[in-house]
Amino acid sequence: MMRALTTATLLRDADHHLSLRLVAGERGINRSITAPRVQKLGLAMSGYLDHVRPGRIQILGETEISFLSTMPASERNRILGSLCERDVACLVVTKGIEVPDELVSHGNDKGTPVLSSSLPTAEFIARVTRFMEDTTAPAISLHGVLVDVSGVGVLLLGKSGIGKSELALDLVARGHRLCADDVVEIQRRGSELEGATTDFLGHHMEVRGLGIIDIPELFGVGAVRDHKRIDLSVELEEWDPQASYDRLGLDDRTYEILGVSVPYIKIPVRPGRNLTTLVEVAARNQLLKVRGHHAARDFSRKVDDKVSLLQNPEPEPAPEEHSPPFDLPAQHSGTVGVGEIAGLDDPSGPGDEEDMVNEAARAAARRSH
Repeated sequence: MMRALTTATLLRDADHHLSLRLVAGERGINRSITAPRVQKLGLAMSGYLDHVRPGRIQILGETEISFLSTMPASERNRILGSLCERDVACLVVTKGIEVPDELVSHGNDKGTPVLSSSLPTAEFIARVTRFMEDTTAPAISLHGVLVDVSGVGVLLLGKSGIGKSELALDLVARGHRLCADDVVEIQRRGSELEGATTDFLGHHMEVRGLGIIDIPELFGVGAVRDHKRIDLSVELEEWDPQASYDRLGLDDRTYEILGVSVPYIKIPVRPGRNLTTLVEVAARNQLLKVRGHHAARDFSRKVDDKVSLLQNPEPEPAPEEHSPPFDLPAQHSGTVGVGEIAGLDDPSGPGDEEDMVNEAARAAARRSH
């Protein structure tokens, strides 16, 4: 669900260091902030208020205040009075600039909160935007454990007593980092989910047989982190001999949280199974999938190719016909026989072309006599 945001919430915030103080309009501090973006007044200071949106935080920086100071008092009073009637969430004067008396007066009269911040305008806008994103983002609390395993945010799910905390403790002992135990506060940020621990629980962990333990005190501050993006959900389930469990991993399953689909696997729990190693391998395998390497599907393709080759073997190529290195004519002038020039193939015979020609001539001469 989306959290309600009011000007009072803005004033109470201590995490984003907005440096705010209330100047006027205290009776309106419970006005709702309904728009996720702030608005810098700019042209509205000339009296053009048609695009001043109700429910938004309105910013007056150095430019706006300087422009107002050039106006006649009556005109400035009229414009600021009309501004406070627009049902804005609040007005914020930045950079520590003194708030005009007319704005203080109209803020008190009409119950419009007027705030002052010592931050420069750009810095204040950046911080208050982050504050609104953090506060108004859809959020939910889930029973589970969130652990950073080799950079992958792994959300451990399962019924109470299945061993989630013990598994997380073993992962921390191996050098991974705990984010939240027992209750995970999850916020949606765009198409991603971010999980964090609650302020009250911090990084304490309840382990049956040990009780409550303090992870940063036991393992150091490097063993915990305040928040982590959720990349993989792992559900622990008691082993059921009758159930069918995934043995190939060809089909990628997902678990939906706040409308975001998170990669999901189910691990059956039984004595003798090393769950810590299984979760570490699952996290590394998820990293490979993100990088485009899906081991199960790659292996399946190799099997399919092999089966296809066995069922449809390629035909063997026909043997090549070899021709003799050279052809001897059937008849020659003088009818020289093949046997009479056998020395051509004899390694001990004539050694070069001229000798072979001479030998053939002599054989022809002998036949003529």
